[in-house]
Amino acid sequence: MLYLDAAATAPLREAARDTMLKVLNAGPANASSVHTPGQNAKTVLNHARQQLATALGARESEVVFTSGGTEANNLVLKGVSVANPRGRHIVTTAIEHSSIRKTCQFLGKLAGFEITEVEVDQYGRVDESEVIAAIGNDTTIVSVGLANGEVGTVQSIDRIGQAAKAVGAVMHTDAVQAAASLPVSFDSKAWPGQYVDAMSIASHKFGGPQGAGALLIRDDIAFEPLLHGGGQENSRRSGTENLAAIAGFSTAVATILPTAGTRAQTMVAQRDAFISRILEEIPGARLTGHPTERVPNHASFVFERISGESILVDLDVMGVAASSGSACSAGKKEPSGILLAMGFEPDVATTALRFTFPDPLNDTDYNHLVDQTLSVLNRHGPQ
Repeated sequence: MLYLDAAATAPLREAARDTMLKVLNAGPANASSVHTPGQNAKTVLNHARQQLATALGARESEVVFTSGGTEANNLVLKGVSVANPRGRHIVTTAIEHSSIRKTCQFLGKLAGFEITEVEVDQYGRVDESEVIAAIGNDTTIVSVGLANGEVGTVQSIDRIGQAAKAVGAVMHTDAVQAAASLPVSFDSKAWPGQYVDAMSIASHKFGGPQGAGALLIRDDIAFEPLLHGGGQENSRRSGTENLAAIAGFSTAVATILPTAGTRAQTMVAQRDAFISRILEEIPGARLTGHPTERVPNHASFVFERISGESILVDLDVMGVAASSGSACSAGKKEPSGILLAMGFEPDVATTALRFTFPDPLNDTDYNHLVDQTLSVLNRHGPQ
C-alpha cells in the first residue's frame, strides 16, 4: 500500500520504534519513583525533553509533554484563559482545528469568553490586518494555526504575534501540521519563535507514536493546568508520563528535522508535478489551499460532480491510501467546515481529496501514484 495520508498520521519511523522498544524492554519504572529503575526512567525522560528542546529551539523548561496536539491546544487555551485576569476575549480564525474551535466554544458557553473568529479568503489565508484589528486590550489569547491540515495553507503570523504582544495577550500557534515539514523553531530569535509565546506539536506527525505531543510555552506565561494531581511536568501537566511514547516522539523529531530542508525541496517538486497532472488532465479539478504558500508535502483538491468517498474507496483498492480531509472528521457526511469557510459550495466541499506525502517518493511509487489517481478520477469523472 502506498501511504499518502501523513497529515492524519505519519508512519512510525524505525529509529522511534527502536527507542520505544529499548524503553519498554528495560522493565517497569515510573520516572517519579526514587529507586534505581525510577531514576533510570527519569534519565530517559530528561533526555527526551532535552532532545526535543534542542531540535525545536526551546528551553527544556518550556517543554510540557502531553497526550497529543488536541490536549496541547486545550491546555493552552483553557489554561491561559483561566489564569490570566486581563480580559475575557479570544481571537482565532474560522479554519482552526476542531480542538481549537470547540475549546473556544466551550470557553464562550461556560466561562463567558467573547470569541472572535476572523474569516479567511478563498485560499484559506487570514488577513493579518483583520486579526490585528480584532485584538484589543481585553484580549487574553490569540490562536492562529501555522498551517491548515485540510488544505495545507501556511499562515503569515508575524505581525499578528507582534500585535498580540503589544497589548499583553498570549500568542499561540497550532504547529501540529507544520512542524514536521517546515523549518519551525521556538527559538526567540528564529521563525516563528520570535512571534509566539506558545506552540502545539504532535508526535505522530513526525513519525513518532500516536498518543504523545507537547506544548512549548514560555516560562513566564501563567496558565492553570487541566490535569491536577502529582505535579509532573513541573506541575503543569500531572499524570505519569508515557515514557516509551515520549522517548519515541523525541527520537522521531531529532531524526527528521536535520534533513527537513532537503526533504521539503524534493517533496515540493513531486507535489507540484502531481498537482499539475491532476489539474491538467481532470476536467473540473480545483486545487484547494494556497497554490504556493502551503506545506511541502500537501496536495488537496475538489472536483465537479465526483464523489470524494467513492474515489477514496477505489484508490484504496488500487493500493493508494489518501483521505478526504481531516482525520478528526473522517466518516462524517457533512461538507468540510474548512472548505465552507473558504467559500466553496456544500456540494463541492463534499468532493474533497487530500494527498499528503510522509517522505519523498521514489520514481516507481510516484509513477504508481499518478497513474492510479488519474485512472480512478477519469473513471469517476463527468460523462
